[in-house]
Amino acid sequence: PALAPPKLPEAQEPNNQEMLALSSTAALSFAGPGLAGVSSRAGGAAMVAKSKAIPFLDAPPALDGTMAGDKGFDPLLLSNVVPIQWAREAELKHARICMLAVVGWVTVDLGFTVPYAPQVSSLAAHDAAVDKGVFLGLLIPIALVEVLAGIPKCFQIMNEPDASPGGDYKFDPLGIGASAEMQEKEISNGRLAMLAFSGIVTQAALTQGPFPYTYNGVEDLVPPMQSVQGALSIL
Repeated sequence: PALAPPKLPEAQEPNNQEMLALSSTAALSFAGPGLAGVSSRAGGAAMVAKSKAIPFLDAPPALDGTMAGDKGFDPLLLSNVVPIQWAREAELKHARICMLAVVGWVTVDLGFTVPYAPQVSSLAAHDAAVDKGVFLGLLIPIALVEVLAGIPKCFQIMNEPDASPGGDYKFDPLGIGASAEMQEKEISNGRLAMLAFSGIVTQAALTQGPFPYTYNGVEDLVPPMQSVQGALSIL
């Protein structure tokens, strides 16, 4: 008997998903490589957030705005290398020291003294204290605070995930430092003090004069004072 020819499979109509895939493939095949590259780059650029402090730079990944004083300013991306809590510990420590140092430096040059302290300017106080041996009385307590509190705190924030934030030593007898507003004020004034102390020391060394550390005193800060003093000298 003659063999029956094999039955060919009936053609099936493509479903909606297959039609969408075919149309997408066809569209991509007609798109030039330059257009495809521009599209991918545009999508990638839209995904990268920009720094609030420096809008033309990408936002540092570690600075997410949760910390007090976080303005997104890290052009060298040090926060990618240095643990953020360790950096905050160092920043707050130097900020607090400089806030005290600005007040202490200026008040000494305005005439405030303490018993047994050398009667010299703030600029000359370091060398005078070393020469007379009284500097050891300041060095020992500072070293003890650093060894007993500062170093353990650094190990704590670097090794314990649930450690207190950098700069938090649970020392707040007046209960005013817990709010976000006060933490913002502390770090902002501390940063200003670090810059101010650098400027004060530099000006004191250049002018070798007392407060306000200019060559001609207040006259350099308030120019009209020159004419006032000139008029008083005539009288």
